Amino acid sequence: MSSEPAPTNALEITVTELSGALRRSVEEQFGNVRVRGEVSSYRGPHSSGHVYFCLKDANARIDAVIWRSTFNRLRFKPQEGLEVIATGKVSTFPAKSTYQIVIEQLEPAGVGALMALLEERRRKLAAEGLFEQGRKRPTPYLPAVIGVVTSPSGAVIRDILHRLADRFPRRVLVWPVRVQGEGSAEEVAAAIRGFNALDVAGPTPRPDVLIVARGGGSLEDLWGFNEEIVVRAAAASAIPLISAIGHETDWTLLDLVADVRAPTPTGAAEMAVPVRADLLANLHNLAARRRSGLRRFLDALKTEWRSAARALPQGPALLAPPRQRLDLSAQNLSLYLARKMRNVELAVARLGARLHARSPQALIAARRAKFEAVGGQSAPALKRRLRDEARHVAIMADRLRRAMLARASIEGRRLHHDATRIASLGMRLRRAAATGQATRRARLTSLGQLLNSLSYRNVLERGYAVVMDVGGQPVTRAAAVAPGAPLELQFADGKVDVTANDRGRAASATKPARGSKKSATSQGDLF
Repeated sequence: MSSEPAPTNALEITVTELSGALRRSVEEQFGNVRVRGEVSSYRGPHSSGHVYFCLKDANARIDAVIWRSTFNRLRFKPQEGLEVIATGKVSTFPAKSTYQIVIEQLEPAGVGALMALLEERRRKLAAEGLFEQGRKRPTPYLPAVIGVVTSPSGAVIRDILHRLADRFPRRVLVWPVRVQGEGSAEEVAAAIRGFNALDVAGPTPRPDVLIVARGGGSLEDLWGFNEEIVVRAAAASAIPLISAIGHETDWTLLDLVADVRAPTPTGAAEMAVPVRADLLANLHNLAARRRSGLRRFLDALKTEWRSAARALPQGPALLAPPRQRLDLSAQNLSLYLARKMRNVELAVARLGARLHARSPQALIAARRAKFEAVGGQSAPALKRRLRDEARHVAIMADRLRRAMLARASIEGRRLHHDATRIASLGMRLRRAAATGQATRRARLTSLGQLLNSLSYRNVLERGYAVVMDVGGQPVTRAAAVAPGAPLELQFADGKVDVTANDRGRAASATKPARGSKKSATSQGDLF
């Protein structure tokens, strides 16, 4: 029984063609699908920017891929263990014979997944210390400029402006952003950073306080204010920030990182500025209290002045003691002047005695006596000084002699060593010169022998001759010799002058017939 397969009419196709057919079939059948599953084996974006992971449930798993262009505009990024709903199409990967889902949209699977993601993000940012109370700053009491980050077309900005106008009108700068949907988180973060980048003294002054506001909504609507980029921008803000997101029961991660949380956007406006009417009433009250206090102070001064005026004595009684002191002083003035004159005379006498003691004559006499006393002591001192100098010179001369002897000994040993080295180098030089001379002599002999073997004179010794023209140049062709031209033949033993004729040319032009007596023209036939 034959084991060969039965013949078939099926066409043969390549592996690539089969993979392409399978891919087309899968993509046509599953062109748009929504798959719910748990993110598994997520490692973040690849170096190419694409994202590869798996979606799984209790019984199966499927490979998933998000291309870089799609991943950059996703509102929700995949996270390990997060249950999501992925929208895309099923395709194949021919290189590994596997199928996969190419995701175009990604969203959490219900509010529970969003809350789990929000709680995990809250714990992560809290561990970094972004929600600590110690880093929160108080808002200014009366800001000059207020920056508002919100949608320019909603009711929120109108409520804020209306409440600010009622309480205390201030300059308001509005940075319009989207507060919901794709790209809203990036715009809010850019607005916070943009307000902080303004120059205080620039044409657009930097706000003293920021309000980030949005009306109420679902968790999905408020999700942009839970994004990490918004939280980090608020934490890095150098301007105090008031968060007013949603209603009082709503909360976001921005509320936790903000310096102040307002229950509503209107409440944020109330927290930003005080009530102008209350300030004016308080100011009027303080002014009234100041006027009342000043009036009481003046009344007290008047009372004290009247009491002091009543206690003062009359004019004559007030001037009597000074007049009495003046009379006593006039009586004592003459006695004081006489005593002062005696004191001056004594002082002048003491100064005269001191001046005489320091006169030039006295100074010269004292110097002469001192010089004479010193002159009697100078001779023995000079002799001692000369003996000391002589001993010092003798000691230095002995030290110099010993140093010179030691130096001469060292120089002698060095000269001996140099002489020995020079003699050794001379012997090496003579040996090297003799060796080099012998080598060059042998090479010269070899070159002479080579030249002799290649010389044309050896050829002349075998019976040949060299034909030269009148210029001494060799003639190598008979056609180059004109009839009657003078030539010179050089033999091995000398030279012979000859004259050319045309017999040789005719003989060379006409070959002799076979069997003739002369089979070739000799060299002598040319002359």
